[in-house]
Amino acid sequence: MADFTVYPAIDLRQGRVVRLAQGDPGRETTYSQDPLQVARQWEQAGAQWIHVVNLDGAFGDAAQETARALAKLMGSGLSLQVGGGLRDLSAISRALELGASRVVLGTAFVEDPDMVASALMRFGPDRVAVGIDAREGIVQIRGWQAAASWQATDLAQRWAAMGGRWLIFTDISRDGMGRGVNIAATEALAKATALRVIASGGVRTLADVQRVREAGLAGVIIGRALYEGQIVLRDALDVVEEA
Repeated sequence: MADFTVYPAIDLRQGRVVRLAQGDPGRETTYSQDPLQVARQWEQAGAQWIHVVNLDGAFGDAAQETARALAKLMGSGLSLQVGGGLRDLSAISRALELGASRVVLGTAFVEDPDMVASALMRFGPDRVAVGIDAREGIVQIRGWQAAASWQATDLAQRWAAMGGRWLIFTDISRDGMGRGVNIAATEALAKATALRVIASGGVRTLADVQRVREAGLAGVIIGRALYEGQIVLRDALDVVEEA
């Protein structure tokens, strides 16, 4: 629990900071038109890392507004964990060269595991993470619009066997809903693989943050609860530091 990290989330769509309820593009709430200003806000509150998702990339859209916003974020000097639409070595390499500290690969790991293995070998286990997004235990890909033929635990074990170190697990049914984190499922993945697992989806209160930390997980991603004021980021960071 010594290296537990709180990751404020910035989800980008058409260049805006948004949140989607359960990953549904039709259930979108916009929180800011200025992603870099939001990132600086989280940095000033004490965040060491920021989790950034290119939703347009995840959905297979080429939005220039989001590309520009990502370039500004990655050129800002912030420690960014970046995912969404990174599906080949060229895109992964470019994200890291532009300033991402770590990339998160989801669909690519399901559809092209050999490419992901090459990225892991080339860039190292601290710069390449896998994101597993699941609905009722079944892995979802392509912006959560399609189901894969994988159980979350089986896919996580595959990543561990390849030499991966970092895993972000999202319970889609909880994401953006404020129902609390699925700690049991997330903890089970960590125990089954010995990966450093970051919990995502459903964080609602400071108690959720504390429970994730006490479960021995590596971190937690917080989105809607920060934007709507249920959690103050500095308070979440203080909970971790005091513990």
